[in-house]
Amino acid sequence: MEQRELRALLDAVAAQEVSAEEALLMLRKAPVAELGYASVDLHRGIRQGTAEVIYGEGKTAEQIAGIADAMLKHQQKRVLITRMNSQKAAYLQEKYDLDYNTVGQIGVIGGKPDPTGCGTILIATGGTSDIPVAEEAAFTAEVLGNRVTRLYDVGVAGLHRLLSHLDAIMSARVIVAIAGMEGALASVIGGLADCPVIAVPTSIGYGASFGGVSALLSMLNSCASGVSVVNIDNGFGAAYQASMINHIGGTDENTLS
Repeated sequence: MEQRELRALLDAVAAQEVSAEEALLMLRKAPVAELGYASVDLHRGIRQGTAEVIYGEGKTAEQIAGIADAMLKHQQKRVLITRMNSQKAAYLQEKYDLDYNTVGQIGVIGGKPDPTGCGTILIATGGTSDIPVAEEAAFTAEVLGNRVTRLYDVGVAGLHRLLSHLDAIMSARVIVAIAGMEGALASVIGGLADCPVIAVPTSIGYGASFGGVSALLSMLNSCASGVSVVNIDNGFGAAYQASMINHIGGTDENTLS
């Protein structure tokens, strides 16, 4: 049950259209589905507004399908699966209508909703090599009900590429800046934009980048105000946070439940 449905049920009880006993019966559904290899949180949508997301890496295709089955059987409309390779996706596509993004290795059962966010989330990358992380972020944001603009390969090695898109930067409600190497893109965008900037360091770079640690530290030390940082390669986490910001003051409809 999602927050909107819960509110409707409580309104019906208040209006004496549904008895307290009937409502209690509906709410007594087990909050967790125990599968042996997973404990599926079925009430996360009620608590947090967004249902549980399946992290596919390290899970077998059969385990992912079992978790998805449990969610769908409890009326979850969409199931988002991150870090899922093409072999696992092919297995799931035999069972479900799975929309799969090969580059971002992310998919959703149930399709993408119409946007409900207040504005646009801009996803920007320093280089083409950062696009897999960016696609994870963009796909996640779309599944969570946001309009997304992609702005790829606009790093500081050719600053004019970024400056030619000032309209997109100025009109965004949230920006996700994704970069490896020295991670300077987030600071540059942070110095141009009047909205929150979420920086994502990537593991792209030569030896001294230490698998993204160099970019992470640079972003944490950004002198631009309004820049926050998530973990290395965490496009999903950045998009989730950006979606929360983009829905402040807008509809409370839960798009992933």
